[in-house]
Amino acid sequence: MKRRKFIKQGSLLTGGLFLHQQMLNAFAGPSAGEKISMGIIGCGDRGSGIMSVIRELDERFVIKAVCDVLDFRIEGVKKLDTDHSLTYYKDYRKLLDDKTIDAVVIATPLSLHFPIGSDALKAGKHVYLEKTMTYNKEQALQLVALKKQFPRQILQVGHQYRYTPLYFKVKDMIEKGYLGKVTQIDCRWDRNWNWRRPVPEGYTDKQINWRMYKEFSGGLPAELLSHQIDFINWAFDTHPDEIFATGGIDFYKDGRETYDNVQALLRYNKEGMIGNFGATCANAREGYIFKLKGSKGTVSLLPHDGIFYPENEARKELETVDGVTGATKIEWNKDGGIPIVKEKLKDGTWYALQEFHKVIQENGVPVSNVITGATTAFCVDLINHSSFNHTIEHWKPEFNIS
Repeated sequence: MKRRKFIKQGSLLTGGLFLHQQMLNAFAGPSAGEKISMGIIGCGDRGSGIMSVIRELDERFVIKAVCDVLDFRIEGVKKLDTDHSLTYYKDYRKLLDDKTIDAVVIATPLSLHFPIGSDALKAGKHVYLEKTMTYNKEQALQLVALKKQFPRQILQVGHQYRYTPLYFKVKDMIEKGYLGKVTQIDCRWDRNWNWRRPVPEGYTDKQINWRMYKEFSGGLPAELLSHQIDFINWAFDTHPDEIFATGGIDFYKDGRETYDNVQALLRYNKEGMIGNFGATCANAREGYIFKLKGSKGTVSLLPHDGIFYPENEARKELETVDGVTGATKIEWNKDGGIPIVKEKLKDGTWYALQEFHKVIQENGVPVSNVITGATTAFCVDLINHSSFNHTIEHWKPEFNIS
């Protein structure tokens, strides 16, 4: 990038949010089109969280029905249903038979994403399918093929980073060359918690703590690291070529099957880039780390905040306009970084559901769709296969879908 062009684009770093501003303005205005009637399949933590966001968007959506196989989940929703407006189901197929419902949210254990998502498409419903899209790569390929049979049905995958303005802005910074040549990605999502929920009387551990069991779950790579992996796929329009992962049940010897300690190394050959993605359940000191390291600068991200740290030469360029040092209005923090956004942002689910409404009204294609969702599902499945079998996994031609 030429120096003058680099400086000219300095408004990217001085003007707050510039990217996706039209989307933000649209969100602030009145809704276009009719309300979309929704059914919620899965009323656990994630399903309940999505329900609360949908209620914020009551000019766009109305929740008509909920479904869960666990009675105490249903009872929890009923306590909030003060006007008794909801219909309750234990069998999701009966909810899908309800002709008054336009679209469904699927927030079930991962192993159920594919069968319920497939049945929802066949039933003529639009689908908001939580991440990771499918349990394995075979199901991802099948869902891609099935979606092509239902071109008017929307299938959006819940990778919310594709909708958060902060991450849109970072993507634009990458495309405009602010980071230079990115060679390293460092990502962690750590906690000091056993990830367990208490099991109510009359229920089994597998019903409540399904994330601990390989039969139902993709473990830490699917539940946590898929967010950052999906963002890299999107921001660089890429996918990893080689994957090596390792892990183990290294701390919580409590009968779980999925690992409580995972590290994955992803090699992106076309970009000349290495991604390190890791998570542990036994130390919370670093918590969330997401750093993209380039020859001109580093971006350090949290879910709703981010800082750009230019390298020395890039810093000099940013501070100089037409030979005058300090002529720009960049606000540096005490660590020598530049805040990427100044506005207070909402949770990514809020932005994602806005687009879900929009693409249904316009018969559009979501930013996070069946193709992008499958690409990330391939990555997660390869990570798990590598860590469980002590192998180096490689991207296959059949994963290059469109």
